Amino acid sequence: MSAAPLAGPVQAGIKRGTGLGTAAVTGIDIVSPLGLSREEHWQAVLDGVSGLAPTARFDSARLENPVSGEAGDLPLDRLPPRLLPATDRMTQMSLLAAEGAIADSGLEAAGLDRDGVGVVTAASAGGYAFGQKELQNLWAQGPEYVSTHQSYAWFYAVNTGQISIRHKFKGHSGVLVADDAGGLDALAASARRLQRGNHTVLTGAVDSTMCPWGRVAHVSTGLTSPVADPQLAYLPFDRRARGWVQAEGGAHLVLTSTPAPGAYGRLLGHGATIDGPGEDSTVGLVRAVRTALQQAGLQPRDVDAVFADAAGARRRDLSEANALTQVFGAHSVPVTAPKAATGRMGSGTAPLDVAMALLSIRDQVLPPTINVEPDPALGIDLCRAARRTAVRNVLVLARGIGGFNSALIVGA
Repeated sequence: MSAAPLAGPVQAGIKRGTGLGTAAVTGIDIVSPLGLSREEHWQAVLDGVSGLAPTARFDSARLENPVSGEAGDLPLDRLPPRLLPATDRMTQMSLLAAEGAIADSGLEAAGLDRDGVGVVTAASAGGYAFGQKELQNLWAQGPEYVSTHQSYAWFYAVNTGQISIRHKFKGHSGVLVADDAGGLDALAASARRLQRGNHTVLTGAVDSTMCPWGRVAHVSTGLTSPVADPQLAYLPFDRRARGWVQAEGGAHLVLTSTPAPGAYGRLLGHGATIDGPGEDSTVGLVRAVRTALQQAGLQPRDVDAVFADAAGARRRDLSEANALTQVFGAHSVPVTAPKAATGRMGSGTAPLDVAMALLSIRDQVLPPTINVEPDPALGIDLCRAARRTAVRNVLVLARGIGGFNSALIVGA
């Protein structure tokens, strides 16, 4: 099958090849079930380590999906002590990843114009565990036992706010909510802010709903895996797939308007769609990918790898594989889903994939999709082991409950 030519209109007001300007990524940090820093996570991914295990933070056995991707103990001594009782674990992880990305970028040098630094994150919810605790206090003891910090700790914009306050960033900021797709949308929105006043944006997402309340919310989708064996619980693009595994973590990135020596790469193009009522989800995903290609000024043959959304649910995996074969042709581009080693972490999933895509460009290696025996009928070239190959342009895909589709292309 040959790759289909680009088709369809470019988004209004965006010329071919100029969609995201010159947004350069100068800093990255990661927190995940595989590590609490960029390089720790990346090495574990390349080594094929799994971060999935029986849930340790709470008893999930009676919920019939006992496997999770949980991050380790956080170095909370790096945060101001006054913040700890006022923030959810999600926000604490976000603050640590933001601090690491800022340090990696060298952003906080003398003379930084903080009025031009914005913070744009994504969230699938707010501080779920914090909210559950305070609602339990309300129900069991009364309103006088509810923390005043509840008013913002469980709010979906809390990470943007806390990062801005801690680092005194005063540029245009915001938050996007589109389930797992929101992480890519936040990066694209950040790149566009660089064309409208900000000279720098701290972006990405770190998410966690790792508590009984959060688990019940995910189970209600019918898409989570009931498999108790961590090695078999999350198998995207595999005939044995039973659903995905809930996880926590993500990545923060620093974007600047002027490419700098040592930058990891650039954001080249973005497309986002929402499935219409009764619409085949393949259609919306194809439109998102083609829009991203148009904005980047690329043809399908110019894409060296795809980081897949990899839902781990048979119908959604088939839909994504169909979209890839429509755009690129069968077995025409390497596809990887390193999230098989970590689980899906809400809005933090896609920024983590973007971070790994940029590290793939840096190191010229694609990470593996562990434990998976790919279904040949899907027609995709899935990387089952780390693959040394030329990597210059990478497509990252993300989809969210409710029909959200997002595609982002990063390049050297």
